[in-house]
Amino acid sequence: MSDQTVEWLFKHPLSDGGTFTGVADIVTKYGLVPKEAMPETYSSEHTSYMSSLIGLKLKEFGLELRDLSAKGEKTAVIEKRKEEMLGTVYRMLALTLGVPPTSFDYVRKDSKGKVVETEHHTPMSFLEKYGDKNLLTNYVMVMNDPSREYYKCYEIAYDRHCYDGKNWTYVNLPVEEIKEMAIASLKDSTRMYFSSDVTQMDSNRGLLDVHNYDFDSLMGTTFGMDKKQRIQTFASMSAHAMTLMAVDLDEHGKPKKWMVENSWGPSAGYQGHLIMTDEWFNEYMFRLVLETKYVPKKVLDIFKQKPIQLPAWNPMFAEEK
Repeated sequence: MSDQTVEWLFKHPLSDGGTFTGVADIVTKYGLVPKEAMPETYSSEHTSYMSSLIGLKLKEFGLELRDLSAKGEKTAVIEKRKEEMLGTVYRMLALTLGVPPTSFDYVRKDSKGKVVETEHHTPMSFLEKYGDKNLLTNYVMVMNDPSREYYKCYEIAYDRHCYDGKNWTYVNLPVEEIKEMAIASLKDSTRMYFSSDVTQMDSNRGLLDVHNYDFDSLMGTTFGMDKKQRIQTFASMSAHAMTLMAVDLDEHGKPKKWMVENSWGPSAGYQGHLIMTDEWFNEYMFRLVLETKYVPKKVLDIFKQKPIQLPAWNPMFAEEK
């Protein structure tokens, strides 16, 4: 139990959040269903008890599997017991979230509410018609992490949502190059998955600005760590994913401010949106997912490198909520 990997796994048996790579794996493997076919439940919108109980059960199961292994039990016996454990977890999820439908009817209506078409779908056929079944190849993740070498490909150990999925993989780039790709995407009316440290914000006004608060004057001291130092000391990390949807450019085409759409409802920020200054973007933006057509070839070529694997407990890598 003193091994760092084992310790991390028991501390983080599951998360309420996730990453784009993990979601892409799940969607590609299982498909999608519209909300009408699988409505929200209390637990899907209030996940704390569900996550806590499943996490507690996973820790209990982990100890049991370690005990079976320590006693020299045969692999086949351990595998059989693990499948039984997964059945328990599935039942808990089914009780709290419901069972995903294997097929459903999808009703399309016009602007006046009149039914124009009824389609029969499976989750995979719905994905093929309304989604992108090539998420893993059509999109890439880039990151700005000044604590790591730029122009390298990295992956995070144990950071995947499917056993047979892909670890979270990204290319680390200077923030100015990430901005150029983001602007190209927005000019083409294409929004992006965007993640940042949203703890550094004025949530009431929906304003993300490094000058929101003057704590230096209040406390009579300075808070001078830069982005790299904040990452190294666990003072800042990407903790929340949103949709980057707009940019305000000056007469030279340089960004002045950005707008994101959040998922906390219309009462948070300005009608569910947040405005960030470009300076805040530099300091607290971490990850961006882009369609490959907006990414220069020199960056796409870096993804062909063998990724440098980083440990799951690295300070930068919390799952986004």
